[in-house]
Amino acid sequence: MIRFDDRAAFAAALAQLPMPDEAAVKAAAARQGVLTKPPGSLGRLEDIALFMAGWQGRERPRAERIRAAIFAGNHGVAARGVSAFPAEVTAQMVANFRNGGAAINALAGACGAELSVVALDLERATGDICVAPAMSEAECLEALNAGAAVVEPGIDLLLLGEMGIANTTPAAALCAQLFGEAADLWVGRGTGVDAHGLARKVEAVTLALALHGDACGDAFEVLRRLGGREIAAMAGAVLAARMMRVPVMLDGFIGCAAVAPLAQAAPAITGHCLAAHMSAEAGHGRLLEILGLEPLLHLRMRLGEGSGAAVAAQIVRSALAAHDGMATFAEAAVAGAL
Repeated sequence: MIRFDDRAAFAAALAQLPMPDEAAVKAAAARQGVLTKPPGSLGRLEDIALFMAGWQGRERPRAERIRAAIFAGNHGVAARGVSAFPAEVTAQMVANFRNGGAAINALAGACGAELSVVALDLERATGDICVAPAMSEAECLEALNAGAAVVEPGIDLLLLGEMGIANTTPAAALCAQLFGEAADLWVGRGTGVDAHGLARKVEAVTLALALHGDACGDAFEVLRRLGGREIAAMAGAVLAARMMRVPVMLDGFIGCAAVAPLAQAAPAITGHCLAAHMSAEAGHGRLLEILGLEPLLHLRMRLGEGSGAAVAAQIVRSALAAHDGMATFAEAAVAGAL
């Protein structure tokens, strides 16, 4: 299991990212070239097969073991009225996940994923980012390691999701800090706040940037000051997955914002990640473009919970089924390339 003992270990891991197995990619591409179809006719499904081959180190990659890891955390900034729901809904939804009643339960079941729900100190919200860092150094490390702990050998694809009332506000703050644009370009309606709620979110992000901006010198400090436990946990899971060569499916705006501090420090971090979808949250399309990720779906989803990732996992399964199950020209006794 990957563990970050201190912030230096986290930074060192980020500086030493493994790369895909190019021999496996070439072998998978050669197989694609002799399957009974015109070259490129399956479009992005072919690209996904090569992507999975590179990270699994197999000519014929698989999606037999998919894990959906959902992290939950509470945020001090929620007290500023930046969400349409009260903070206690986070714990209530975690109970719903564990009882099998949420969207992610149904969608994980549909794509054959095992579901892991990790609640992170729900009784203790993070600091209000408008007046204090979200987490201490120890708390941030604990959250990073909670994320890393869900990554195990033998996982073919890791789906990441989150639950945390008010977490679109710190996600917007992370993006505004990292990419230097005004708060109102990153802030969206989240759970469905009205115009007054939207204005409170913009104000909260603006205050947070004014307080923490000059101190956000590296990826760890950005996560610690402006993030949240579930956001840091997703970042830890992404980095641990890269160290173990496990491909990752990112969900929506929050999940991509969790990767953003890592990507600014080490742009190659997104190389083992697929973007499930472009959500309806205002800043998500802009963030995907900055991260260089092309979403697989555009369904106007904005639920979170890893719901988009679970839907997109079906596309990965289809891509690998075609790659593995189709006959070659020789096997099908088809004369010549199509």
